[in-house]
This record gives sequence, C-alpha cells and structure tokens, in this order.
Amino acid sequence: MDRPPGSAYRSSCVKLYLCSNPEDSTVERNALRKSVFPKLRQHCRHTRGLDVRVIDPFEASDSSRWPDEQTRQQLINECRDSSAGPFLLALIGHQYGKAELPTQVEVSEFQVLLQESQQAKISTQEVEGQYWRDENTIPPSFCLRPRRSTCCPQQSEVKKEEKLKPKPEDDGLRRLFQTTVSRCVHKDLLSSDRAQRYYRSVLDVDLRFALENQPKHDIAGRCLVYIHKVINAKGEKEKRMNSQIQPQPESTSESTDGKLLSHLCDSFLPGLITSSQLLVYTMATECDHRHGYTTAKRRTYAQSLCQQVYADVLRLIDNVNISETSESAHIGDALAIEQEEQEELCKILSSFYEIIRPEEEKIRAYVQQREQQRPLVVVGGPCTGKAVLLAHCAQKIKSWLPDSDPVVFTYFLNLSNNLSPKHLLLSLCSQIASQYHHSRSLTGRNLLDDPSCSNNNSNCSLVSNLDPHERTTGDHVSHCCEDLSVEPYQHHSGIINTDLCLSELKEHFSSLLSLMPSTKNPLFLIFDGLDHVNYTVGPQIIESLPSPLPPNVKVLLTVSAKRTQILQAMDPQSPACEISEGREESGYECVALGLADRKQCVRMLASLLSRSGRSVTSGQQALVNQSLTSCCLPLYARLLHLHTSCWHSDSDVTYSSLPDGVHSSICALLDHLEHKHGSSLVVRALSYLTLSRTGLTEAELSDLLSSDDKVLLEYVQQNETPSSDVKVPQVDVETFLVDLRSFLTLRTVKGSKVLFWVSRHFKLAVTKRYLGSHDLRTEIHSAMADYFSGQWAHGITKPSLANQKSLPNKETAHIAPYTDWQPFIFASSLKDIGRVNLRKVLELPHHLQESNKWEKLEVGLLLSLRFHQAMVRAGLLGNLLAMLEDEQGSSHWRCSRERGLVANILKSCACFLQSSPLQLPTVMETSLFPYLEVFPALRGFFREIREERRKRGSGLGVVLCPLPSVVPSIHCLKSNFAVREVSVTEVAGNDCGMVAMIMDDGTAWFWKGSGFDVVKLLLSWEKSKLKFAGLKSSGPYILLFTRCNKLFCWDVTGPEVFVQLNAESESKDPTSNIIDGFVACQKKLFIWFKEESFVRMFDVCSETVTHFQCQSCVTCLVCSSTSLYMCCGQQDGTVSIFDTNTLSLLGTCSDSKRDPVTLIILCEDKWEMACVDRTGNLTLWDVTAKTQPPRFVKKILSYGKSDNILNTDYSEEINTLLVCQSHLVTLWDTCDWEPWDKFLSPQGRAFTHAVLSQDGHLFLALLDTCPFVLVWRVSTGECVLSLETNEQPHTLLKTASDIICVAPDGCLTVWDAEMIDAAGASPTMRSRVKELVAGQTGDWFYTTDGSEVVWRWSLKTGVPDANLLHEGPVKKLRLSPDDLHLVTLSAGDIYVWQTEMGQNILRLSGSGASDVLITPNNNFGISLSDQSLSRVWKLAHGSIVCSIHLYLSDAQVSHESTFLIGRRGGDLLAASLWSGSINKRFSCVESSEHVVAFQTLSHPDFVVVMGASGAVYTWNVAEETVCKHFQLPYVFHCQPQDFQMSCDGNYALLSTDNDSINLLNLSWLVLCSLKAEGPVIRACLDKTGCYTAYISSSAPQEESCVCSLHVRPILTVVRLADGERIGSVFLPKQPLTLVVCKCVFVGFEDGSVGVYSISDILNTQVEPVGCSDPVGSKVKQCPFDRTPVGWLPLTSPNVTWP
Repeated sequence: MDRPPGSAYRSSCVKLYLCSNPEDSTVERNALRKSVFPKLRQHCRHTRGLDVRVIDPFEASDSSRWPDEQTRQQLINECRDSSAGPFLLALIGHQYGKAELPTQVEVSEFQVLLQESQQAKISTQEVEGQYWRDENTIPPSFCLRPRRSTCCPQQSEVKKEEKLKPKPEDDGLRRLFQTTVSRCVHKDLLSSDRAQRYYRSVLDVDLRFALENQPKHDIAGRCLVYIHKVINAKGEKEKRMNSQIQPQPESTSESTDGKLLSHLCDSFLPGLITSSQLLVYTMATECDHRHGYTTAKRRTYAQSLCQQVYADVLRLIDNVNISETSESAHIGDALAIEQEEQEELCKILSSFYEIIRPEEEKIRAYVQQREQQRPLVVVGGPCTGKAVLLAHCAQKIKSWLPDSDPVVFTYFLNLSNNLSPKHLLLSLCSQIASQYHHSRSLTGRNLLDDPSCSNNNSNCSLVSNLDPHERTTGDHVSHCCEDLSVEPYQHHSGIINTDLCLSELKEHFSSLLSLMPSTKNPLFLIFDGLDHVNYTVGPQIIESLPSPLPPNVKVLLTVSAKRTQILQAMDPQSPACEISEGREESGYECVALGLADRKQCVRMLASLLSRSGRSVTSGQQALVNQSLTSCCLPLYARLLHLHTSCWHSDSDVTYSSLPDGVHSSICALLDHLEHKHGSSLVVRALSYLTLSRTGLTEAELSDLLSSDDKVLLEYVQQNETPSSDVKVPQVDVETFLVDLRSFLTLRTVKGSKVLFWVSRHFKLAVTKRYLGSHDLRTEIHSAMADYFSGQWAHGITKPSLANQKSLPNKETAHIAPYTDWQPFIFASSLKDIGRVNLRKVLELPHHLQESNKWEKLEVGLLLSLRFHQAMVRAGLLGNLLAMLEDEQGSSHWRCSRERGLVANILKSCACFLQSSPLQLPTVMETSLFPYLEVFPALRGFFREIREERRKRGSGLGVVLCPLPSVVPSIHCLKSNFAVREVSVTEVAGNDCGMVAMIMDDGTAWFWKGSGFDVVKLLLSWEKSKLKFAGLKSSGPYILLFTRCNKLFCWDVTGPEVFVQLNAESESKDPTSNIIDGFVACQKKLFIWFKEESFVRMFDVCSETVTHFQCQSCVTCLVCSSTSLYMCCGQQDGTVSIFDTNTLSLLGTCSDSKRDPVTLIILCEDKWEMACVDRTGNLTLWDVTAKTQPPRFVKKILSYGKSDNILNTDYSEEINTLLVCQSHLVTLWDTCDWEPWDKFLSPQGRAFTHAVLSQDGHLFLALLDTCPFVLVWRVSTGECVLSLETNEQPHTLLKTASDIICVAPDGCLTVWDAEMIDAAGASPTMRSRVKELVAGQTGDWFYTTDGSEVVWRWSLKTGVPDANLLHEGPVKKLRLSPDDLHLVTLSAGDIYVWQTEMGQNILRLSGSGASDVLITPNNNFGISLSDQSLSRVWKLAHGSIVCSIHLYLSDAQVSHESTFLIGRRGGDLLAASLWSGSINKRFSCVESSEHVVAFQTLSHPDFVVVMGASGAVYTWNVAEETVCKHFQLPYVFHCQPQDFQMSCDGNYALLSTDNDSINLLNLSWLVLCSLKAEGPVIRACLDKTGCYTAYISSSAPQEESCVCSLHVRPILTVVRLADGERIGSVFLPKQPLTLVVCKCVFVGFEDGSVGVYSISDILNTQVEPVGCSDPVGSKVKQCPFDRTPVGWLPLTSPNVTWP
C-alpha cells in the first residue's frame, strides 16, 4: 500500500502476520499465543483503542489445512495494507525448513524441467500425476493438484504424530525438482534466481515477499525479525543416529538449507537493516555438545522471546501515529464524524463503478442546469447499481462545475447508524451550517445550538483555537444570517441544542436551503436508500424540502421501482404506480436506470479475471456471454467473476453450471464457502455480520466465532481430548474474509473499521438462507449481546468443551472470560481519562432489544451511569436522549418515568455536559438525590455514582441535598406536526393519565400517558376529515364534539373506538350547540349544553337517550356513586335532584342570593350536599330524606372581592376543596365544611388556575404573566417551589400520578406528583441560614436563621430532628469541642443546652454579651461584651470564675485553655482565664505596625500574628517571645475578613481576590494562588489543614444562554498538600455560609442546607457512615410527617449575673 511516511494509519486494528518455519517454531508460537498476544491485545484496547490480531498460517495442527503460497501472500498483503502499525513478526530458528512445492509452474518452464528429467533418466510419472495443465491461468501453467483435505477439522482422522510429518510423495517431488533444476542451471536453461524458488522454504518465501522491493516506510517500524542461532543444536547421539539412517542426498539437502539460512540471516536481512531500518534481533544459544538443543533450552528461549516480543511490539505500536476518532463531548463533532464516514462510504462505493452508464450524462446535465428546481430521482430495480452510480456522480460533481465550489453531502441510509428523521435533519442542518461558515470564515465550528443561546460570545468549549468572542464570516453569509437568525444555532463552541422537535428542525432545514447556498457554492444533497428505511422517514425528509427547490440547491435520490411512497411524497397528484421520465408537471425529474450494456459487463469480467491472474477459454466465454445476456447486472457480473475464477481449462462446464441470477449466484457462492471453510463457520459468521447493527470488526467476528459452541465443536478432533482453550484459528477467519473481500469490505464507523456488505442483496440472501427462524435470529442477537456486555455466549462464562462433550446434560465447570473485557470506558493511566468503548455503545443496545432482553436494556444500559458516561463522552448525548425517550416496545418498559426524568435532567444540562462530559456523575448525583425515595429504580444509578467516586479515589458526594430550586419534569412533549400559529382552545385530562387537546384549527391531539407520544386524532365522516370544536372528560370517558355538531365518545380503558352519540342540542342557534358539561357514571353519560335548561342522559349499554328538564340553564351536575340520583346546579341558584331510574324530580333547593351554582359536592356517607356559587359562597344541605326537599344546614360567605371562581379542585381522599379566584385561593375542610386557609395572590398579580398536590400539603397555581408554575406549602403559606415551563402556561391538569402543564401551543410538560411533594417537603428554615456549627463526631449540626429557633440536623436521616426554642432572636451559636454542649446567645440571655438529653440546663441573664466562646477543654464559657465586663464562667452551672475588664476584639482561646487572646488598639493582648488580668502583650513598637489578624495554634501557647505591612510573626504567649518569619508581597496582603488558619499552623488563607484564593504554606514558607471558575463568594479552610473549600460564581457565559448549570455557583474542594482539586459540585441556589468539618456544610439564602462529603484516598477521607449509602432500603414515610422534636427553654433565667 502506498502510504507516505509519517502519515496516520486509518485502521483500528494491528494485524500481525506471524512468519516462521512451522517445523521449528511450535513451542515458541504456542508460548506467544498463550502469554503475549492476549496481554498485548488487552493493553492496546485499553490504551490506544486498537485491537490486535495475529495471523499464524500454521496455527492448525493438521498440515493439510495450511494455506498455500498464494493464500499466504494474500494474507501478508492484507496485514500490510490494513494494520495500524506493525504487520510482520518473523521467527527464524536454527532450522531452515523444507522447500515448498511450487503450486504453479509456467508451461514453458515445466516442459524444460520434464525434458531435462527424461534426459537424466529420471521418472516424471509422479510429477505429471501431481500437476496438470491449466490454460486459464495467466500465463498458462501447470498447477499442483489440490490435496484431498476436508473442510471441517473434526473430519480429519490423521493421527496427531503424523500431522506434521512430511508426506513421502512430497519429499520425492521436492528431490526431483531440485535435482532437475540443478541440471537446468548448470546448462543455462534456467537462471539461478529463478531456480531459487525450488529450494526456498516457506519461511524464506514469505519473508522475501513481505520485505523485498518494499518502500522504506513499509518496513521501518512495521516489521520485527527475531533470529535464534543455536550452537551444537544436534547432540552426539542424534548425530550418530542420523549418520546411520540418513542417505547421502539428505546430507546434501541439509548443506543447501544451511547455505540458504546463512544467506537469509547474514546477507538479505542485514541489507534491509541498512537500507530500510528493519528491526532484527539476534540471540544465540550454546548447547551442550552431548545433548544438543533440549526441550528445556527451547522453553527457556521461548520465555525470553515472549518478554522481548511484548516489549518490542508495544513500543512499535506506541510510536505509530494513529488517526483516531476524537472523543469530543460535542454532538456537532459526532455529526461531523458521521459525515466523514459517509464521504468515505461514497468513495468505497464509487470504486465499484467500472461500467460506464449512459444515465451518468443525464445526471451531469441535471447538475449543470442552474434553472432546474426539482429533485432528480434515479429509479431502478434491485441490483441495478443506483447507489454506485450516485456515489460516482458525487465524486464527479466538482469536476463538472469547474467555475464553482459546490458543497456535496451524501447519505447512504441503508448503511447509516441512526435512521430517525430527527437525527437525519439535525445532521443536515449541522453540516450545512458548518460547511458554509467554514468555507467563508476562519473556523468550521459553527453548529446548531440552542435557540435561546443566540449571543455570539460562546466560550463553552474545552478547547478553542480562536478567540471565542470573535466571528468572521463572508459578507453575503452575514446578511443571510441576519435574515434567517442562524446565529442561535451556530457557535464556535460546537454546542448543539438536543431539544429541538421535528417540526422546528424541518423549518430550520428549509430556511437553510433557502438562504445558505449561492452561485459560487451550490448545494447538492444526495440520498440513497430513503425508500428502504422506516416508511415514515423518507416522506418526512421529502416534506422538509421546499417546493420548488431554492436556487443553487439540487437534490438527487434513488428509488426502487417497486417502492413509490417517496415519489408520492414528492408528487401527491400523480398515481402511485406511474413512473415516467421527463414529465414536466411532476414534482421531480426522473432517470430510469436499466440493465447495463452486455459488452461492458463482459469487459469488466475479463478485467477482474485478469487482475486475479485468471482467464476463461473461448467455450467458457460463450457460456458467460449467454448468462450475461439473460441477466446483465453489474453485481451479477462480479459474482460471475468468483465462479469463473474457480474454473480450469479442462473443467466440464455447461450453461446450467452458471447461476441464472443475482440471488442464485449468491447462494452458489455460499455453497462454495461452506464447502471450503466449513458449514458452521460460514453460517455463524455470516449470521453475525448480517444481524450486527453497524457491522463487525474482524477481531469481533473472530471472538464471536471462538465463543460459539457450534463452531468450536468442529475444531475438536475425533481422536483428541477436548481442551478448554479451543478457539477458531485467526487464519481460518482471515482466509474466509479474503474469499469474500469483493463483497464484504471495510468502512469506518466511529473510528473502527467494520465489515459491511456493499450490496443490500447479500443481507437479504443470508437472512433468507440462514436466518429464516425468529428463534434463530434471537439466538444470534443474544450471543452478540452477551459478547458486547463482556460475557460469553449461553451464560456468564463459556462452558468447557471438554465437559460439555462428555456431560452434555449436566452442569459443568466453566472457564472464566477475560476480566472486564468489554467495559464502557477502557481504563487509562491518566486520571479521569479513558477511552470510550464505542463498539459496545453502538452494538449492545441493539442486540439487547432484538433478543428481547428488555430489563437489561432498560436497567443495565438506559439507567446505567457507565453507559451514560460513554455516550456523553463520545458526543452521543443526542442519541442517548433519543434512546431514553424512545417508546418502542413500551409494553416491555417498566421505568418509563425514571427514563423521562433522567432525560430531562440531561436536557437541562446539555450545554454544560457537552463542554464538560467528565462532570456527568456529579451533575446526576445532585439532581437525582432528592428523588431516590420516589424512584427506587434509580438507586442502582446512584450506587454506580458512589462506586465511580470510590474507584476514582477522590470527589465530593452528596450527604444532604438542599431544597431543589427547580423540579425537573419527567416528560416534555411536543407535537412534531404542530404549527406555531395554532393554539389550544380546550384541554381535558382524566385519572387514567389521558390528556386530550383541541386546537383552534380543529385538530385533536391525545397523550396516553408515560410511554407514549402525542398523537393526532383523525376521524372521517362521509369521506371528509372532521374538525373538532371542543371536548370534555369524565371518569374513563372523553367526549368530542365537532364543528358539524357530531358527538363522539371514547372509553379510554377499552379499545380505540369512538362511538357516535345522538344527543344534539334542540336549539337552532349554532352557538348553543356547544357542550357545557359532561359527567360519566356507571355506564351513563350526562351531557348538558351551554345556555340550555335540560340534561341528556345517554346509556352506553342500551344506547338510549333520556331528557331531564330543569328550571333554568344548567351550570353543573353531580351523580351519586350508583348513578341513581342526579343533582343539577342552575343559573338561578337552584339545585334540582332527579331519580335517574324513574326520571322523576325528587326535589329542589335554592339560595336566597340566586347566584349561579358552580360546583356541587355530594357526600354520600353523610348525605350532605355542598353547593358553591359563582363568587365562592358555600351552602350546605341535608339530603338524607330522598322523597323530601333538601334541608338547609348552613351557609358560609366568602369575604373580600366577589370575583368569579376560575376553577375548583376537590379531593375526597384528603377531604379538601380548593377554590381558585383571581385574587384568592381558598382551602375548605370538607369534614366540617369550614374554610381551612386562604392565600392571597401576590401584589399586582392574579391567579389564573390552581390545583391541589397529591397529598394536599401543597397547592400549585398559575399567575398571569408568569412563565412558572408556583408551588405553595399549605402549612406555612410560603411559596417553596417554581416549576419551569418553556412559555406562559395555558392551564394545569392533575392525574392520579402527574401534574401536567399545557402550553398555548399544545406542548405538555409533565411532573411526577410525588417528586413535587418530595421537593416541597424539603426542610428549610424561615429565613436565610446566618450561622452553622458542626460537631466533631459528625452526627449532628446546628443552624440558625436569626429567629428564635435553632435547628438540629441529623446527618444519619438528612432531616432536622430537633428545634431549640428561645424567647428571642438567636444571634450566636457555639458548640463545645466534645459536642455535648451548645451555647446560644438570644435577646441578651445565654442558653446552655445539653445536646444528648435535649435539655436547656442553664439560662444566664445579665451578661450583656455580644458574643460567647467555649474553651477547648469543654469546661468554661466566655461571654464577650463591648459594653461591660467580659466573664469567664463554668459551663456546668454558670458560676463566674473571673471577669475581664478590657474588650478584646476577634477574641480566641489558646489551645491550653489558659488565655483569652484578642486585638485592642493595634496590639494583641492575652488575658488570663483564671484571674482575668491582661498579663501578655504583643506589640510592634519599633515599626508602629498594627495587628490585623491572628490565629491560635494547637501548639501550646503559640499564636501566628499578621501585621498590617504583611509581616508574619509567631508569638509564644507563655514565654513572650516573638519571631518574624515572612514578609508578604504587596499583592498578597492579608484581608482580616478572609483570614483563616489551620490548627497546626501549616496553612493560612490570606485573602480572596476576585477569582483567586491566596494561601500561605507556613511550613515551607510558600505563597500560592488558587484560580477559581469565577468570582469567589465564600472560602473556608479546613481546621485540620487538609483542604480548602470555596464557592465561586460560574464563568461568564453568553448573555442569552439559559443552561441551568452555567448560572449556578460552584462549590470546590482542593487538597492543600498538592493543590489537587478533589471535586466540584454545582449548588442549586445562592449560598450564605460555608463550613468545613469532615464534611462541607453550606447554608443557603432560602433557609435550606446542603452537606457534601469529601472522598480522598490520599487522606483516607471517607464519606460519613450514616449517609454513605442513601440508596438502602428505607420505610417510605410522608415527608410532611417528619416533624422535629421541640426543645423548650427554661421559662426564666436560672442564673443571673450582677
């Protein structure tokens, strides 16, 4: 292969040809095969993403199955051309080897040899018997007759010891040839060079073929040769035996072999070392002359050889520049790679264009016609070469248009990985935008992005070669972008919006086609196979094309003659069966592709035969011509080449010898392969290849065959004991693939070279022949699923063949598979870096689905962190989202809600994850933590996150998650056919989860709940489509009424059958035909119309209609549970009660105010009837007596504004009624019918809709001009949550398990009701967290918001378990070091709490304290007062020890609890805790320097002091000595408000400066600055000196970027010892407090708290025991029932100080 030096190898496999003398290398080859090659393969897969295959032509123990010289040369060429790096590994021992019989001798040369033999009186009978003349070879030659070798290994009955023994007839022929050749050379009848072929061994022949006359770059660094010279190889005993039994000619032969071996090692190879830098290693082994080369010596050499080979091959592979698929996190990169693969595919297919088709000129004419604005369709039958023709034309377009620079995109959809219309349109839009900006600007990273991110200043990418704040485009492109608003989709960052619906993509695609192409850069879109993919894909792509096509846009596509749905989509007016060229009125140009010219097919066949060194006789040619006359297809001609290349000149062939068509030819080819390679191998190999999703690599095919019991059983010899390490030899797989290389070739898929059929007909033929059974297809898919999941077929491990054969019906021993052979991400030596196993990612989901392993697919993949990591890191986030949202096989799914939740979380973080894919575990942990109790199925996902962090050795974990700021939805549903101008007019839902919508264009849309998409309802009446006017819902029924006054009812629990109801209004006014209400009860449907005074009852069972007449217009209706009684509320405030069986009026009641009745609630257990009028007044009636009018009980008036009721929500289970008015939401207790609570709307806003949560602890409401759904907690009246929607909501619906927000355009956003409850119940303080203290034991921590309550939180449960009550606002919290006492300062009193017993043991008054301290020995408290005396007192009973007269600011207690140290007047003073006197002072009198900060240390009586000038001192308080250690530079001056220090004095946090944290390492006197992601908000130093934690704002993003994570603050923990970042977590809201004490504690402005654990393997830091596994089994408890215990304070102070 002509590869220039230094170029990258585009292969994904290192393929080594093992060249050796089979008679002298068995031990060495076996050792390499067992100990080196598997280890080498494992290493290369994990570190370089490469596979390793070693082709040993002599791997089979039966020499009759060894490949001949021609096959070996094909294998060498294959390794040379397709290996990514080294391709040759040669082992040269001390034996040269037997000369190989020539397989082919030219006629003239063979006749010279025969003549010379006859003259020498040498019998030629044996030679003439073994060789026969074949005129079909080029040149005509005598060929060695093939050996009678069976195709199946187990059919061979040759004994093991005879397999490697040379056959006597071969030795005789070899001696005859060599003797005759010597005579010919002596007589100058044959050149000496030509004569060498009769003497050279297999080793010599292969080496010379691989190395001789090859370019330097194909040898240097690609070939390894190992020479082993053995001195005294033959011992004395062996020499004596040989001298006695060997005749003289053998000695002559050995002498010749020795010379040839010497020439090979001492002349040929050294020459290549000099000229081509061939790597040759020589080793000498000296043997004892008595024993010779023993088995022990050989094994020793084999061991050293293995070590050397492993090191050398590894070094060569590591030195090779391998072109790899970038593992970018950008979806745009993945789409660009897909397009590169399509371009490569186009080149491969165009290489098959060898017959010039006249249709090419028609296509050329279309390409060159500028005025043509219709697509060109190439129509043809199967195997006519449509794809090859278009691929060839695609390569020619640029030469056809020399004056322009056309942009050409090809899509061969039969060979594409993702066939969804959304993905195809996304790819088209991305590539068009990217290519046109690339051709006119300095960057090619302009891709589709989130429409919300329309600013050009994106800097989301990890790597950028340009200033991210610049954009340069051509002038005419700039104005197009202004008109089109392309910028929202195109960014230098490469971030692509994954949440675009199909209709949005269609619109954008059409816009791009209209505005991007130009005369200079016309656009050509070429599609092949649109009619062979899913029947909805092709028409949807065609519908996306503007009609007519915009100028400078050309579309070419292929259509099979019998598949006309694509033509119908382009020209709906033409008959489906009519296909004609040149029809002007049609919507497309048509080119009919017929049969190829027979003469050209004949010429192509002759050319193919010539290239393979074959020809046919004239008689055989006549048969070929006759066959091509009946079937003149290019594919058929290529198949004929394989058949005719097997013919010999004396072959007895007739017309029936040739298959009569493509399918028959393929079947004949398969028959030939089965005979040659064995039926099982061929059947299983072709089955695996055909059923793979993207194709298989050669290594994968070999692995699958080696784990297939049906194939392996053929390799167990009948006379051999089965072995557990039996596998298919690589050479058998390789020779099989070589025989199919004309039709099974390699292409690139995600960086791997995979095998694929160049013609779709091969797949069809293989499927029909081998895969006709569904069970068989399932078996193959299951085997591939097991392989790609890292298992062997038929179980966790592969069964031992030995045991399987002997005990077929019993459980047997197993051999272990490779350890972690198929991980999602290959391990790497670099931290957090690995290689995505793209082959597993692409293949495994497909095979799990096809083998019906739905649980493994859903739980093992779709809800697996490792699978998500692989997909995101590979840039396949869009594919992952599509898989999570795909509802194919919805009946098998069990976790559709969980998948929907995960999908929406990924969508909300898509921008961030595309730029930072390694942050996925952290993002998902913080997002999923609050909802683990709601979705137990996600516990496995969460457990994987924890395992990932433990495996990584560092990171931040969630211990206590704060109140989520946003509750993620589980579904966000858009109609793909929705038009932006259409809006919702009416919507309804029911408890079955069904949602129905009527749009203002008269269409009806339905959503059946989780697991389904939004679908459009199409009903026809008298051949016309019905348009709908409205709908109602009640119970399981949905009622639809049309604009033509038709009524249809559907029971959603039954089949999808719409029953027409004959219940039209009696009014002649069309406006009165609008249905005002609908109630379903016990198979009876009650319907009333707007402004009508009657109710119609429709009996579903009897199909009868009954009328009930009321006094005035009906406004509402309710039925008893048995449907026996019906109560009708009316416009005049009257309620009429009917008996539905007798149709009689039982009674009426009315309110004195006569306000219209809006709602009636019938409580059958008490037989009470509550009526709510239009303004919210409630009247209660007793309806116990059925035969008498209802009895008035009471009336409750609604005070305030008399607004009309907007909606009501009644929950019988929780006895609560919600009444929503514009200014007020009222909750009623329906047990005693009293108002429970009232909630006023925010000032200046009005409610538009409200519903109760699932358990009634919350209610959700919509406000006018507010794009959120707001959630209030009923118990506190606080608005605790906001649910995000894409636009102003239209209405809210509540089902049994969901809350659904309907947007005006019909988009549905669905939240799980339990998730809202869980988020709404998250404990929060009333106000912002002002102070937080944590204990050393890690069991509890305490928070205050400045109110009279202190909360104690339990880390084990994650919720507050106690409230410490005070009689005034709490100002200070102090926890004793032993965690036994908590001291609080509230309203001037000091409270001392005993934390274990929960008692307030002391309440001290009269202190006048502004702060309190606790001494390190836990014995004393110190009250600090800036107005009066500071006092030292005993913590146990409050008695005063001493008083300190001076106030010391920033006071601290020394470690020994002997001094109180603080600043005063610029000096540092120390007061004795026993006497209260100031007896120590630190003062810098000489420099007049003020003390700005200080810190006591754990070292006794030592204090670190920071001066105003930046000087750093240590002060020994007891000895009153001072030492100046350091002078800070000006830029590192200490900021007192930020200053912190570790207890051991090793580290000090000096200041925070914008986005930097300045630290001082006192032990090494080193200054360092940590760079944060943005401005630092808070920073905290761990007192142990291990870590520093800081909270920073996110890096500035585009002004319009709304990615949820890009605006959140970030908590980061850094290890101080080496500056290594332990981990980062995005915080959900604005933080106020930060504390590091074993864990990291964060208090937020909304009163919630977050706790995060630090995992660090270097510091043996582990997560807290209580929260290390929050995914364990817990008893599910209502979150609102978790009420903390109240700790009451002492009613009055028990200690009063004077």
